[in-house]
Amino acid sequence: MTAIDTEQPTRVDRPNSALTLAARDGVAPSRRVGFIVTLTILAGLGAAIIGVVGPFAGSEEHVITGSILVAFAISWALLAFATKRWTDQPQTWANVPAAVMGAAGATILVIQPTGNEAGWLWPPAIMALVGWMTIRARRHLRSRSRGFVLYPVFAVLALTAIGGAYETYNESTDPTNADMPGRLVAVGGHKLHINCQGSGSPTVVLEGGLGALSTTMASWIAPNVATTTRVCVYDRAGRGWSESAPAPQDGTGVATDLHTLLRNAGEPGPYVLAGHSAGGIYVLNFARLFPADVTGIALIDSMHPEQYERMASWPGFYQMYRRASALMPTLARLGVGRVVYGAQDNRLPSPQREQEPAFLATPRHNRSIRDEFSQIRAAMNQAAELHSVGDTPLVVVTATEGVDPDWNPMQADLTGLSTNAVQRFVPNATHAMLVADTHAARQSSEAILDLVASVRETG
Repeated sequence: MTAIDTEQPTRVDRPNSALTLAARDGVAPSRRVGFIVTLTILAGLGAAIIGVVGPFAGSEEHVITGSILVAFAISWALLAFATKRWTDQPQTWANVPAAVMGAAGATILVIQPTGNEAGWLWPPAIMALVGWMTIRARRHLRSRSRGFVLYPVFAVLALTAIGGAYETYNESTDPTNADMPGRLVAVGGHKLHINCQGSGSPTVVLEGGLGALSTTMASWIAPNVATTTRVCVYDRAGRGWSESAPAPQDGTGVATDLHTLLRNAGEPGPYVLAGHSAGGIYVLNFARLFPADVTGIALIDSMHPEQYERMASWPGFYQMYRRASALMPTLARLGVGRVVYGAQDNRLPSPQREQEPAFLATPRHNRSIRDEFSQIRAAMNQAAELHSVGDTPLVVVTATEGVDPDWNPMQADLTGLSTNAVQRFVPNATHAMLVADTHAARQSSEAILDLVASVRETG
């Protein structure tokens, strides 16, 4: 009888296999695959960051979200390819998240969705994908990178799914829309929300600051002014209860919308216009376009049309905020807005105290901020075309706390728009307090009411 050979056959590796390469380089196979996993995931993260702060900085939500998904899709595809090519632990399962994220990113880039119709679909799909990837990684990856790299990535994906479901739930159950004060009025292809109270003339129209809702002006200033004359607050397109405009609006677009809104709502002019911060830019554009409909102007710590050139800190802030505002719609869709605005100290009266954070947290509101900021320089340049309002009564209300060194000279400069102008300083008040704090807002209200009295005396 011949002896049975119990010796195991000798393993023959491909010349470029991971074991051969590892032996040649002195690197253990698990270390090689761990390096590839770490490198490819970091490459995806890096590509996503570079995209949103570089070539896609300030872009619309679909560009930001779609580019991020495509960047990570490429990183998963690289993970599958590199581990198959250069290791003995091929992670071919990574082709699945690559395909899913790539398809989702491409779809978003092409369709350019703005609503939340898929809000109930993608969170459970992501959770299912995370569960499947976790199982596959446990079966096929024998490396510390599984615990140090992939599991944290899976956890972040799971958190995005939970946050997305949470945001969708809050939007679907939020009673804010049912509690709308005032009414919606058509201004062409969309409707704007307007709420007027009080009686008498001239009618005061309140214009909020950058990203502001009508709820802020409706909290303290509108009730104070309504004791003496008629006052209207409204939401710019895409903000609060107003519908979105077909495209981002510059100063001319906002002012034209407001003029049409007042006319269609049956609110006769001429008006006293009061604008806070960026609202002052829109007020100046209204006065530029419709001078016969303006009988008085209140600029409440207003931005200056030449602020970009004359305020040393503004260009840096502008570039930073342009990038940040573009990221917020995507983050808000993941529930981040609920966390951010839910933690803020809101001192507005009820019901505005509940209404404002409910709006601020939504992707829709954050899209409107991004759109507004994308056009703010154009709006400022348009407002700069207004060199004088003649002898139209003008009051400039200026905060005294937390003031940039370049701010007060520009505030004083605004008084030069009228031969009938005064400037008022509000002590112990910051920029935001002039409309959001009951005591400081009363000072702003008194300035508006004095302006109304002046118009009545000369009118």
